[in-house]
Amino acid sequence: MSTEVQEMPEQGEIVLATITKVMDHGAYVTLDEYNGIQGFLHISEIAPGWIRSVSKFVKDGEKKVLLVKKVNSDRGDIDLSLKQVSKDQKKQKLKEVKKFEKGKTLLENVKEKGKLSDEDIEKLEDSIYSKFDSVYDAFIEIGRNGIESIKELKIPKKTASVIEEICSKIKLPSVEIRGIMEITNNKSDGVEIIKKALLDATKKDSTIDITYLGAPKYRLSITAEDFKSAEKTLKPIIAEIQENIEKKKGSFKFTREESKKTREN
Repeated sequence: MSTEVQEMPEQGEIVLATITKVMDHGAYVTLDEYNGIQGFLHISEIAPGWIRSVSKFVKDGEKKVLLVKKVNSDRGDIDLSLKQVSKDQKKQKLKEVKKFEKGKTLLENVKEKGKLSDEDIEKLEDSIYSKFDSVYDAFIEIGRNGIESIKELKIPKKTASVIEEICSKIKLPSVEIRGIMEITNNKSDGVEIIKKALLDATKKDSTIDITYLGAPKYRLSITAEDFKSAEKTLKPIIAEIQENIEKKKGSFKFTREESKKTREN
């Protein structure tokens, strides 16, 4: 009778864990991504400085992003740390977990709509991971560029049609950068000059939106896949509006506002 070997995390890995038992000298946890195997978070690895009460920092049932400090495969011991996890590491890990969960839901939808077997889904998943870091990334790619973008994966036609239908309903993640334009022109036809300069800009790109806030202020916002693309669009648009305004003896000033990411489904 063969016994399946439990996969263990590697030293230095960032993992998601659930607190299962809080004690005076630390807390026991289960590792969510490793079939709930147990690890231990010692009091000295919970937070910097002296800790009076462990339960002030961790509670039963809570999810925590932890660093794997030490692994003893023979004994099955896993020592973890909370205090050594940086904000960026925590953010990145939670993002990965969120993507994984979304991917799982998307595959369940494909299975249900396409009436596929577990084996079919497993093959599909393996195929997707041969090109993408996650199922979610693959579906976003299809949502943006169509099913042709994954044609080399040779997915059966029926399954591909189901995936395409599901992808058409996904709200694609995007970013928005924006700022305030202060525009004045004291000529008799100044208002028309400003209107024309702004209208010409919006006609050139559907991702640009200009809102009148009350003279002399206008908000310019640009939506794109990522900040780099948004910035690439912004610079020439600002330069063009400024040139058209100043050419007609007007004044132009642009002040950036905080950028933001749109919510993902």
